[in-house]
Amino acid sequence: MEKKELKPANVFRYFEEICQVPRPSKKEEKMIAYLKAFGEKHKLETKVDEAGNVLIKKPATPGMENRKTVVLQSHIDMVCEKNNDVKHDFLTDPIETEIDGEWLKAKGTTLGADNGIGVATELAILTDNSIEHGPIECLFTVDEETGLTGAFALKEGFMSGDILLNLDSEDEGELFIGCAGGIDSVAEFTYKEVDVPAGYFFCKVQVKGLKGGHSGGDIHLGRGNANKLLNRFLSAAFGKYDLYLCEIDGGNLRNAIAREAHAVIALPDTDKHALRADLNVFAAEVQAELAVVEPDLQFILESEHPHSKAIDKDTAKRLLQTIYAVPHGVFAMSQDIPGLVETSTNLASVKMKPNHIIRIETSQRSSTASSK
Repeated sequence: MEKKELKPANVFRYFEEICQVPRPSKKEEKMIAYLKAFGEKHKLETKVDEAGNVLIKKPATPGMENRKTVVLQSHIDMVCEKNNDVKHDFLTDPIETEIDGEWLKAKGTTLGADNGIGVATELAILTDNSIEHGPIECLFTVDEETGLTGAFALKEGFMSGDILLNLDSEDEGELFIGCAGGIDSVAEFTYKEVDVPAGYFFCKVQVKGLKGGHSGGDIHLGRGNANKLLNRFLSAAFGKYDLYLCEIDGGNLRNAIAREAHAVIALPDTDKHALRADLNVFAAEVQAELAVVEPDLQFILESEHPHSKAIDKDTAKRLLQTIYAVPHGVFAMSQDIPGLVETSTNLASVKMKPNHIIRIETSQRSSTASSK
């Protein structure tokens, strides 16, 4: 297949044009200029806000003027990654594309279809005079990939539409109903360092092999959260043995379900074999619980070099109880739309920070603002 044979032809023609315009996140000046020139060329009202977001308007076709205005939205920046053996400057060089079987790909770099294909679709609609439509506003936002700063900078009155369709999705032919926003909740514990008594056995407990996933798109799948699973075991062990918590770490990004977590603990040398037996029993129980969704789940116990200090017992107890109590997963389903998660929360990460701080990061999403 040749590039010129790709359908819809107009969409892929504009996508190829977009690939010639450098557009890293926070460096979208050339793409903004391209869109302004596009609007002028096609005599369409075009405006740019202070952040660099672009809006291009197309009037309704005759007889459709009373329809609600629809806003089509995509972001113009792209993630810029390349193979080590490829020479490419994302600030100046075009993206080189090629046909590989049924796929359009980039040669050794990211393609930028996220969200270039959305931008190309909007441009194709703006130039297609065969489509009957009400008033259309095409919104092109900047810097989505590194924090949605373009979207956050939008001011009231920049758009006038009643319906917004976001064209930055993963699956062709499917509509996604998303949340009305999210919030992050952070809790911090300040701990004191205490000495671990002599004659104690040090070991690392690890949770691995979980699928993880996106805290919005995958939260309803019931996958395991490494922070919760590790904490369940630690909480039980803390109540059974004279256990010291030396180190704890789990998860990373606030919008990702935690895939891995580990802790370094110390307990009397005489209890180490009992602890291993406890972990074997616990692992079997949890693997049975999650057999369908997490077939690769692993619990690993390894000896660890001695640590001279540990978290004080009171803080460790409160930390483990907090993580135990903090919810994770679907909180409420929509009463309007069957199968739609209305409200959810993600226990994203547990990290030890400088100055004796332990930080728990969580992320909440909801399609109703009050539920957040």
